[in-house]
Amino acid sequence: MLRLKLRLYRALSRLAGLPMVLVVRALFALARLLGPARAAAAGAAIARALGPRLPSHRTALDNLRRSFPEKDEAAIAAIALGAWDNLGRTGAEYAHLGDIFDYDPAAATPGRIEVEGIEHFFSLRDDGKPGLIFSAHLGNWELPAICAARFGLEASAVFRPPNSPAAAQLVQEVRRATMGGLTAAGPGAAFKMQGVVERGGHLGMLVDQHFTRGVVVDFLGRPALVNPLLAKLARHYDCPVHGVRVIRLPGDRFRLELTPALALPRDAGGSVDVQGAMQAMSDVIAGWVREHPEQWLWMHRRWRPSMLPKAPARAPAVQASSSIQASS
Repeated sequence: MLRLKLRLYRALSRLAGLPMVLVVRALFALARLLGPARAAAAGAAIARALGPRLPSHRTALDNLRRSFPEKDEAAIAAIALGAWDNLGRTGAEYAHLGDIFDYDPAAATPGRIEVEGIEHFFSLRDDGKPGLIFSAHLGNWELPAICAARFGLEASAVFRPPNSPAAAQLVQEVRRATMGGLTAAGPGAAFKMQGVVERGGHLGMLVDQHFTRGVVVDFLGRPALVNPLLAKLARHYDCPVHGVRVIRLPGDRFRLELTPALALPRDAGGSVDVQGAMQAMSDVIAGWVREHPEQWLWMHRRWRPSMLPKAPARAPAVQASSSIQASS
């Protein structure tokens, strides 16, 4: 009886989600018809119109005020609106990810994509060693995984599926068609990621979102929790860690930048210090965000003070004078 109820529940859930699946696929088909530039412009217009009406807009404004106390309200509002613009463009560009990435290092004229630090990429690809790559939700953050797949870097990207099952299904299809290995965040993901590194592969991960069981770092002047997995893997396998970001440029173009390997802090025994390594990565990302704040995902709750680990309770002070009086 319980098994029958479970089957009915799953069937009804699929039926309930069917209209949303059809809507999402219709929007995707429309974006394909519009082409990359017009689809991105339409997505930006929709996000700029609807975003400020959503509760998450208040989160974005609060995050911006706390991160940039020197900026006035007009500047804060402009950055928040720019963040919605970037998010709308990124969503619409899912329909064209395979076409957008047209980078050719031998081309005489540049296309939509330019790459800075390509020498680090080729070194990472050809050194025969495992490697780790951290990134952030900046520009169109899906492009580095496509770059890795196109140029033969054995890499697996860690991703968090969208909250909407309909959107998650479509995004997953696009990612599998354009990118290399994919690992969904969730139970058991850590073992899969460790397996990638053990095989000599490369692991890419976005590390700019809240992680409840994370280590504390300073991010844009406030304590935040970050997933320590990359630092733990770097410590265990002693492999290089690079950063990669995407900058959205005028004219529907992008720049991918890959950093040299970071010099990570180490403990007295010479091993990578996990908290220090995550702080180093967070500092790099903070610099990226300050450079192009309108291209970061300010709408998520990156800072959650109530979830920070509590400081250990201090032992009560010993009242020496009372003890002396009692013994005299």
